[in-house]
Amino acid sequence: MFRVMSRFLSNATNRIDAKGRVSVPSAFRSVLVQRNVQELYCFQDFVFPAISVGGPDLLERFERQIAAEDPFLPDANEMSLLIHGGGVFMKLDAEGRLMVTDFIRGFTGISDEVTFVGRADHFQLWQPQAFVAAQAQARGERKLAGKRS
Repeated sequence: MFRVMSRFLSNATNRIDAKGRVSVPSAFRSVLVQRNVQELYCFQDFVFPAISVGGPDLLERFERQIAAEDPFLPDANEMSLLIHGGGVFMKLDAEGRLMVTDFIRGFTGISDEVTFVGRADHFQLWQPQAFVAAQAQARGERKLAGKRS
């Protein structure tokens, strides 16, 4: 029997309209609906020049990690700085579009197009050429390491 998985998979590039909005791919919107996500938690990725986007459960997962750490050690403070200081809540409009704000543009270099990249439990917003370059580098590193999958 066929079962629909509620994971963010694949990638797609969409143009930003004149009002600064971009349509979230329908497959990604479907996952948001399946997961009953009403509000998006968006944060500046820790490694890549990308904005990571998920539901409030993504923020809660990071906050559980912080709570498990000694609050006087640098790890908890650094994590809070990244997920709280580098995060915002956003909503899609009625047509499934996301406003591409200065928060997104400044961190990613996005100008007129956005590449949406599935990352299983969340998705990312990338400047298209940066995504192509990062994906090629990751593929090349795996090839050099002799890893097939």
